[in-house]
Amino acid sequence: MSAFKRKRGRQALAGKKAKKAKIVADGSEAALEAEQQKSNEATIPPPVSSGRWTNKERVLIFSSRGISFRTRHLMQDLRTLMPHSKGDTKMDRKDKLFIVNEVCEIKNCNKCLFFEAKKKQDLYMWISNSPHGPSAKFLVQNIHTLAELKMTGNCLKGSRPLLSFDPKFDTEPHLALLKELFTQTFSTPRYHPKSQPFVDHVFTFSIADNRIWFRNYQIMEEDAALVEVGPRFVLNLIKIFQGSFGGPTLFENKDFKSPNMHRREIRLSAAARVRENQMVKEMQKTKRSEAKVDLVTDVTADVFKTPGQEKAVHIQTEAPPPVLKKNKLKAFKQERRARR
Repeated sequence: MSAFKRKRGRQALAGKKAKKAKIVADGSEAALEAEQQKSNEATIPPPVSSGRWTNKERVLIFSSRGISFRTRHLMQDLRTLMPHSKGDTKMDRKDKLFIVNEVCEIKNCNKCLFFEAKKKQDLYMWISNSPHGPSAKFLVQNIHTLAELKMTGNCLKGSRPLLSFDPKFDTEPHLALLKELFTQTFSTPRYHPKSQPFVDHVFTFSIADNRIWFRNYQIMEEDAALVEVGPRFVLNLIKIFQGSFGGPTLFENKDFKSPNMHRREIRLSAAARVRENQMVKEMQKTKRSEAKVDLVTDVTADVFKTPGQEKAVHIQTEAPPPVLKKNKLKAFKQERRARR
């Protein structure tokens, strides 16, 4: 029975092979049949991410203790936009910054975004290439998170972004260094397991007023227009170090003014205005209290004055007639009328 089944199988296989190798004299009919078979077949596209994940960049995003709710939401937004990022617990403010390199090594990350809060009102951001450097320190200003902006733009979670840099980044060496650091930190590696194989938003780094402005825009499919998604913030460069979170200083921003100095200048200007107002009030009081100085008489003031005729002085020797009051005057008038 098994031999019979094997024989039937061989015959069926030979029939199939013969059908595929069938030769038709008329070549046009064969071409039509081939086109019909191709049209009936369902084409399966190849896998989108048919490649290997070679760029093993990982970014650690965390902060120190004492940050505000706005900073916490900003960190969460960055982790959402960067699928190759990792998070960690807040670091104690008493610990030194060199410990961040050890945390990066434990988390198997070679880039780090560390947010440092001071006085519960100033926020500093460190961007570093761990553990060998370089690293840069910024003052973060004008923070607006995704939930706060409520923009009309939207993008796919985990999609890879385009990075757009201002042309000024290629003019100076320290800006070129920052451009390379931003490129390696914010760009999502290709074929990353957590990333989507689509490009639908743009990270823009523009320079204005000696600061770096970060924006996130969605690329519209219809006309490739840009619609802002968020978040947005401004980076004011302080220093660039050769090592990670320290080392020799490669660049220092001379135009940077610390927030403490800015607040001190505001207080001093307000105090100066108060002192000036007090001095004005004191001067007004002294002017009022001083005696008025008599004006010097003008010699030529009496030139055009002519002497008038002197009136005779009349000396009254008799007492004037008594003045009648209203009631007596009425009675006197009535008597006169009665006499008439």
